[in-house]
Amino acid sequence: MFSGNLFVPGKLAYVRQGDRPPVDCILCAVLAQDPAVCNLLVWRNQHFGISLNLYPYNPGHVMVFPARHLEDIRDLSGDEILEEARVRSLAMRVLDEIYCPQGYNLGYNIGGASGASIPHLHMHIVPRYQNELGVVDILSGTKIIIEDPALTCDKLRIAFKRLAPK
Repeated sequence: MFSGNLFVPGKLAYVRQGDRPPVDCILCAVLAQDPAVCNLLVWRNQHFGISLNLYPYNPGHVMVFPARHLEDIRDLSGDEILEEARVRSLAMRVLDEIYCPQGYNLGYNIGGASGASIPHLHMHIVPRYQNELGVVDILSGTKIIIEDPALTCDKLRIAFKRLAPK
């Protein structure tokens, strides 16, 4: 019944390049507000952006990424490493306030062999909840996202405006 695999509806076509917008880098295009991409940016400063994941594993699944186009964490400067830590903490505070998760998964996929589908460094922050696996998830091997991403985006943009340092 349950395959044990993580399945995100619609992502296969994206990974295979069929559904990707015609831009050099999706995250650079998000920061540039390019109309060719779905812009789910919820916050940014001069050095980093935070965007919803277009194919979320849970409500509030965000990505923290540098404004500077990089593909490898080892290319971050010392100042960028510190700034990323501050931005990551801000994102988690906002998610705590809006969704009250019981835990988080944080991580990078660097390089195609790791599952990276965007060639721009980004950290995933996935809120996790007790007992989040439901009967439909188990029987169908799919994941139901219980909140419209547009509503998630609106909630997080408001919270980031309120909680981000000025």
